[in-house]
Amino acid sequence: MAEDYYETLGVSKNSSKEEIKKAYKNLAKKYHPDVSKDHGDGEKFKKISEAYAVLGDDTKKAQYDQYGEAGFHQRYSQEDIFRGFDINDIFGDFFGGDNPFEMFFSGGSRRRTKRGRDLRYELSISFEEASLGTTKEIEVERLLSCEECHGTGSDDGKLNMCENCNGAGQVRTSRRTPFGSFTQVTTCEECNGEGKTITHPCKKCSGSGRIKKIKTIKINIPAGVDNGSQLKISREGEAGLRGSNLGDLYVVIHVKPSEIFHRREYDLILEVPITISQAALGDEIKVPTLDKEVSIKIPEGTQPGTQFRLKGKGVPYVDGYGRGDLYVIANVAIPKKVNKEQKKIFEELKKSEEKKSLIERIKEFAKERL
Repeated sequence: MAEDYYETLGVSKNSSKEEIKKAYKNLAKKYHPDVSKDHGDGEKFKKISEAYAVLGDDTKKAQYDQYGEAGFHQRYSQEDIFRGFDINDIFGDFFGGDNPFEMFFSGGSRRRTKRGRDLRYELSISFEEASLGTTKEIEVERLLSCEECHGTGSDDGKLNMCENCNGAGQVRTSRRTPFGSFTQVTTCEECNGEGKTITHPCKKCSGSGRIKKIKTIKINIPAGVDNGSQLKISREGEAGLRGSNLGDLYVVIHVKPSEIFHRREYDLILEVPITISQAALGDEIKVPTLDKEVSIKIPEGTQPGTQFRLKGKGVPYVDGYGRGDLYVIANVAIPKKVNKEQKKIFEELKKSEEKKSLIERIKEFAKERL
């Protein structure tokens, strides 16, 4: 379960933007891998950086407050969370401008591991499936570790330390200028930043350590997801180079419209046609819900557009606690054609209504609306 971002930074929902930034800076100074040598602090640094990337952004913070942890992470991928994060604004003043994300997925090392690429899959489901939850099987083509060389890319399983960078994956070059010494760090071209080289490439994968495969993945879609929701399936993306970590799979949900319901967040709207006689005399009718038909009473004198609220008959909350409501809107259906018997009845009704003048009827109508 994801940690609460406010607890991670030690702030409250009412904290100002400056207070949130200050709390992050203090924690970052303590847990940054360049400062702390404790192995577990690198993971803490990742968590506090993720928390600040959300709470330090007005839009993301509002989404997080509205939908909670589960709903927020369905809408935002890891890439989305860190998009627009001003690194220099936070780290330029006390870490010399180093980019902290270079070490986010490398266990604290300055040399990046080649974590596998995240994948995106577009999935269309029905309105009922989105509202009540379902299970789907999808086929995903992706790069997986070569079974022949176990992802090493080496025919004999041997990986040699790169002599050009001495296994660091990076090459430092320094030169003096009139303004002082200047050091530049670049990715090693010999090993592409991996720190290791191969003498005998694997014949099956040509030394890449990965081959394309199609995998069937079962997706559990929780009740209450909405159009555009994202589901993160950990470690179902592509394999990384040389046996490094798998990426993640993000399933983007596209919900087909319902033939009868309209959704408003977790509430449902249902427009029901009733006859003139039902509106005038009252009646009991059955209306559909997501689960089954239920009966509602139409009171005598029901006006067009009257709403009836059925509590707890809407869409289940995505976090599993409670449901929205169903609002039934009664619309009086005026017949376009009438038979002889109906025409006779309406003519009799018309005669009785004509006993009152138009002005009298206008006054009565205005009084009813007050």
